[in-house]
Amino acid sequence: MTEPTAEPRAPITEADVLTWLEETAEAVRAHEIPAAELIRLLGELRRASAACADASDWVLLAAREEGASLRQIAPVFGKGYVRAPAARLEKLHRQALNSDQWLEILRQRSSGV
Repeated sequence: MTEPTAEPRAPITEADVLTWLEETAEAVRAHEIPAAELIRLLGELRRASAACADASDWVLLAAREEGASLRQIAPVFGKGYVRAPAARLEKLHRQALNSDQWLEILRQRSSGV
């Protein structure tokens, strides 16, 4: 008999970000972080945000492949109707037909291909 697998978790949570933000805001108020460092952090966060959006797209594709309906997915988009995830899937399908193809696109982007 196989052991149940651990529930997959996002690599970062809203709570993690809020904790980091509160700590960083305190350091900024204390003038412990110079503007140049804040600009570097801004770039890092923007790249991380794009990576999270890409990961979200991959999970959306994978959920559909595993049989999730648009009605099941819609609440995650903050709407009670299916237009938001349907539109996102339509846009993604112009680039990739499935989650494996999307992952390959992300790998290529990452390697600069």
